[in-house]
Amino acid sequence: MLSPSVLVQYHCSKPALHHARMEDQDKKEQNGYTGEIKGGMRPSMKLVIMGIVDKKPKSIEVILSAKPQEEEEEPAGDVGLQMKVSFMDKAVQRNACLAGKWGPCENTLSFFPFAPGEAFKMEIVCEHQQFRILVDGQPLCGFNHRLSHLASLTSLRVFGDLQLTKVA
Repeated sequence: MLSPSVLVQYHCSKPALHHARMEDQDKKEQNGYTGEIKGGMRPSMKLVIMGIVDKKPKSIEVILSAKPQEEEEEPAGDVGLQMKVSFMDKAVQRNACLAGKWGPCENTLSFFPFAPGEAFKMEIVCEHQQFRILVDGQPLCGFNHRLSHLASLTSLRVFGDLQLTKVA
């Protein structure tokens, strides 16, 4: 379903992108992943991200978007979910970008499940009204859909201070 690719950096408030241009074939780099979601997101679909947090982490980011952005540009397409794990703040910020405009950031959490040097399994479950995010089987948070056409979300990016072990 997903194939590896490009390293990206992205931020919740004002996005700053740094990545290699997508080539015909997706590719995996050091600790980042970009892949295509064939047919786009839809209710009942689940994405699984497994990895090990670096020993001195700053952040991990997960982005579900309509299409890859060009280097140093604002998003060329919509971002249905941009999730940034901040280890300094012990927060998980969530946001979306529609028609080039970022909405309000959400960061309410019941707990912070990530620890330096520890393995984790993150599941992003697409439901009719929201993305439900679980970590190690425990519900972490939800993010109500701000984008009406979920099938347009065809790109998954994961990057930051982690070693990925599985993306499916």
